[in-house]
Amino acid sequence: MNILHSTNQDYQLLTPDFMLDAIESLDIFPSSGLLALNSYENRVYQFSCDDGQRYVVKFYRPGRWTTEQIIEEHQFSIELADQEIPVVAPSKIGGQTLHQYQGFLFALFPCQGGRQFEVDNLDHLEWVGRFIGRIHQVGQQQPFQQRLTLDTETFLHQPSRHLEVYHGVPEYLKTPFNTVLEQLKQQVEQNLKRCAGVKNLRIFGDCHPGNILWTDHGPHFVDLDDSVNGPAIQDLWMMLNGDRANQLLQLDVLLEGYQEFCDFDAKELQLIEPLRAMRMINYMHWLAKRWDDPAFPHNFPWFNTDNYWEQQVLALKEQLAQLQQPCLQLPGQF
Repeated sequence: MNILHSTNQDYQLLTPDFMLDAIESLDIFPSSGLLALNSYENRVYQFSCDDGQRYVVKFYRPGRWTTEQIIEEHQFSIELADQEIPVVAPSKIGGQTLHQYQGFLFALFPCQGGRQFEVDNLDHLEWVGRFIGRIHQVGQQQPFQQRLTLDTETFLHQPSRHLEVYHGVPEYLKTPFNTVLEQLKQQVEQNLKRCAGVKNLRIFGDCHPGNILWTDHGPHFVDLDDSVNGPAIQDLWMMLNGDRANQLLQLDVLLEGYQEFCDFDAKELQLIEPLRAMRMINYMHWLAKRWDDPAFPHNFPWFNTDNYWEQQVLALKEQLAQLQQPCLQLPGQF
């Protein structure tokens, strides 16, 4: 199933009064205003209600996910929370987690604060590795039936086809951009052939440091909106940063915690750079297909400039070169 994008009119209907009416339709009565949180794909707000509880309400972008796909994500979150894995799962209100108000789907979550996860703290990194291992221990028990699978058609070829004809790419850059994009696609497919047989499981899907909040009691994971069937390494590689030596150290620490709960197939290390390439292409595609949403030009003013597309041509060339280098390897794993 393709992910569809909305029109400008969708979110223009989400006035403060409209959102308050939607929340109050659940017999929950905010005692504060709605504080917008840092989210562009959906509309997300924090508020306090008259009984002292604090919530986060998420209004889902119309047309992006089906009702069944959102419910399946919610069920996965609850399944993880039931295993005492610190995932912020949606609140059940009236026996259900997904609600509808005048055509909009929305959900409420308990508000859980925290500070930025420090990826350079190796003790914290090992702690996160253990919890990702526990998430995958649950995730491998059965696949998603409704949500997407992280495959090249959906996450490489479809966005590439859109970018190849995207009007925002300057004319003088269309040929070099499309040329390196085609080369990158071919190299990704070639690299993936070496990883045949890697199993998919239910994964977080967008497990980057910004979706992990830290408290004195450890991490908690937020926003499983991009959960998919995919390889385990997808939830690990975005924790890596710095030069190759630093990444090897971080990977070693992550896997030390991870493998307390879940086995790891070292062959998946060959997927890191192909997955990074796919994420780069999807990010460009995401900005391009959402450009008719007024929030995007406001928050991403550098997109669609000549300088931006020049930088993307260089970035894709660098990633192409990276795909042609040996993958990360840990001692004793190959």
